[in-house]
Amino acid sequence: MSDSGDLGDFTDYVGDGDDDASAGDGGDDAGDDAPADEADPETEFERYGTEPAGADRGLGTVSVSQGLRVSQDGDETRLRAFITTGNRDSVRLGSYLLVPYPDDETLFCSIAALEYAQEFQSDDATEIHARRQMRREEFEERDYKFMAELEPVAVIYEEGGELKRRMTDRVPKPGALAREAADEEQIKTGLKIPGDGVFLGHLSVGGEKVRTAAEPPTVDYRVKDEYADGDPLVFRHTLVAGGTGSGKTHASKNVLRQYLAEDRTYPMDDGREVSPAVVQFDPQDEYAQMHDDNPGMSDEFARKLDREGIAHGGHDDTIALVPVEDGVSYGGENHRAEQVRFTIPFSVVNEYDMPWLVAGGGLNDNQYPALLTLLNRFFGDYGSDGTYQEFLSYLDNPGLKEELDESGRVHEATFDAVKRRVRGIPNGIFDQDARPITELDHELVRPGGLTVVPTYHLSTSRAKEMFVLAVSSLLVDDKLSNSPQSQRIKETPLVLGMDEAHNFLSDADNVQAQKVVQKFTEAAKQGRKERLGLFLITQDPQDIAEPVFKQVNTKVVLNLGDEDAISSVNIPSELAQKVPYMEKGQMVVYSPDNSEPVELIGLSECVTRHGE
Repeated sequence: MSDSGDLGDFTDYVGDGDDDASAGDGGDDAGDDAPADEADPETEFERYGTEPAGADRGLGTVSVSQGLRVSQDGDETRLRAFITTGNRDSVRLGSYLLVPYPDDETLFCSIAALEYAQEFQSDDATEIHARRQMRREEFEERDYKFMAELEPVAVIYEEGGELKRRMTDRVPKPGALAREAADEEQIKTGLKIPGDGVFLGHLSVGGEKVRTAAEPPTVDYRVKDEYADGDPLVFRHTLVAGGTGSGKTHASKNVLRQYLAEDRTYPMDDGREVSPAVVQFDPQDEYAQMHDDNPGMSDEFARKLDREGIAHGGHDDTIALVPVEDGVSYGGENHRAEQVRFTIPFSVVNEYDMPWLVAGGGLNDNQYPALLTLLNRFFGDYGSDGTYQEFLSYLDNPGLKEELDESGRVHEATFDAVKRRVRGIPNGIFDQDARPITELDHELVRPGGLTVVPTYHLSTSRAKEMFVLAVSSLLVDDKLSNSPQSQRIKETPLVLGMDEAHNFLSDADNVQAQKVVQKFTEAAKQGRKERLGLFLITQDPQDIAEPVFKQVNTKVVLNLGDEDAISSVNIPSELAQKVPYMEKGQMVVYSPDNSEPVELIGLSECVTRHGE
């Protein structure tokens, strides 16, 4: 007896002899002499075409079979479209669709989910069905329904000859046509993307650029840069986050180059239109290359950039402002920018209120006031020309220690602790053989100029931190002060770029870190008023202090593999899920005051020199 579970080769099955004979007889009405392949004309049925007349328009139609509803609660919205067979392979998650209303308004939406559903009631989870499917060479699309779940974004309408958008407040009609958005103006209106501004990249879905019927066929994404549209978003700060190899330096150079375009200016309170200055702190000695053209850029690519109004080419007004550390040299062979050496005079500790700059380690709440007391006494005795070496000698005075202890102002144990901290900073930072940074404000900040402060050559991470914080704090203080040391800094729009920002603006429990974060938080809050924009670049956004981070309006997120890093940038979940899988140059932009959250692809080539 055979095993009932063994179906054998069921495709070879034929009926028994009687059935075959009966089928071959053809019944009483069949003519004996009629050829087997000819049918009787009198008994032949007329065939009708099953395809609708005319040509298809769009991808499919809105379906009401599982409900049709829009709601203020997004979870309650039910909006689905049936996608026809010929369009199914081209549909992608995140694609933008248009669904017209009976009047001239249109629903702009995106595809939030895709699914196959059964066309006929059947059980496809059986052995026979599975093995039949395994032996078929083609998949029959028409056997299944292909459904797209749509997420409403906005209603687009025309007013005064101009396209406008509003929140979704209408439900489309059942059977309404769903077609792919292919008009640049409709797409930009639906996503609230400005027509003009600073170029970031081209709109994409699933790593592929959105194509339109226009020329060029891509949709450019720009950030608002006119006071007529509200405050320029550069002064509401930008974060570029991406892991190693994600292309964040490439992308950052391309964006910063746009702020250096010849025609870019900002109005000042006195009525002048002034080009912004860019000061970029550079831990890998890469940004001074922006002085030079990209030797690999083709003429065709350059013409394409010109057509789209994207600034490109080396920026001649670029200076590498090189920090001088005793015993350390700077190469700078990988760029042709002018080099200007500088030192940090110890006087900035007093003039710019930076006592935390001379603390080599974490100071507690008792030690910090003691350091202030010692610095005030020192500068009171030596004046503003007092040097770091003189301060060290000043602390070696046993009479000073005894006096402060007896007066109850500084306990001797606290005095010794502060002295150890001060001696713990890297030697050879202050008062070196170069021009003081306080005398270089016209080189540091130049309208329309790029100043790069390289730190790659410095000996220790602490030395790098001291230079970056000293120069950036000097800039911030003069921008925010009502009586600045430098009018040039005060009166020039400034983009302050800081690569590896997590190393300088992190949360910490020591006093000096808290003072730094407090200073930059205030700078971020006052940026719109003072024309100061922070441009923070990092691979560890989760380490940037929250008071600073929450002031950032525009977040550009490239590939990140760390879950904590992804969650910290606080972008919509549907885009956050894509971040670990993005290729080099792909990015998510979340800028609530500029547009809906979108996916972009940056330029394939750097607009200036980049790399070797």
